[in-house]
Amino acid sequence: MIQAKDAMVSPPFTVSPETTVLEFARTVEDKNLSGAAVVDKEGRLVGVVTESDLIDQHKRLHLPTVITLFDSVLSFNTHKMGEQMKKMVGAKVEDIMTRVVTTVDESASLEDIATIMAEEKKHLIPVMRGKELVGLIDRSHVIRAIIKEKGV
Repeated sequence: MIQAKDAMVSPPFTVSPETTVLEFARTVEDKNLSGAAVVDKEGRLVGVVTESDLIDQHKRLHLPTVITLFDSVLSFNTHKMGEQMKKMVGAKVEDIMTRVVTTVDESASLEDIATIMAEEKKHLIPVMRGKELVGLIDRSHVIRAIIKEKGV
């Protein structure tokens, strides 16, 4: 059975929260990466940043739903709009990164990883050994592992 440690990239590509969005974009393009782990000065995982976060900066702003009721205007989901605006104008990785990160242990099975990616819509998952970041696994790594496992 293939585990995360068999399919991950190690050492993981990491950036600082202070890395500029432009520098991150150039690096992922130059190195053909899908994203990076974001680590603080002590090397602790604080988020992930992906190509999707870069693309989000250039999408249309989704305006909140507004309902008029008895001459009053009710607005819904203004918090999400604020988050979208912050990402769209973000200059640093900390402005566009995902802070709530799904991680897997290095012994996680390929099936567990594929399930997380499919159900949680994750494209890049940090691989941990306890509290230590030891690798990254993205969709292309899972596909390569499937091919290897099936002997195709």
